[in-house]
Amino acid sequence: MAIALFDTLKFAKRLKEAGVSSAHAEAEAEVLSEIFAVNFQELPTKQDLQAVKEELQHEIKGVREELRVEIKDLRKDISGFRTEVDSKLEKLELRLTIKLTFIMAALLGAAAALSKFFS
Repeated sequence: MAIALFDTLKFAKRLKEAGVSSAHAEAEAEVLSEIFAVNFQELPTKQDLQAVKEELQHEIKGVREELRVEIKDLRKDISGFRTEVDSKLEKLELRLTIKLTFIMAALLGAAAALSKFFS
């Protein structure tokens, strides 16, 4: 892991030049150095980021495959539904045709009876 270098000597020297006591400047430099060391340990490295990237790519690939399977299943379901609807529509069409035929026959019979009645 790459850690940014913190020059404690240079920092303490600048504080001394600004009028801070030597002991105070050195203590402040040490504390800052410890803070940087602890915080930089928690930063991810390029290897960490690469590992996360590869893991996410693997997960995305799995999700894509799951979606492909789901879409394929949905297409089958839709196809089956269409077939079922088409079958029901054909049956309905046949029933309506039969009913219409009976209605037409009844109307023709009624018309014939009426024509004999008025003739």
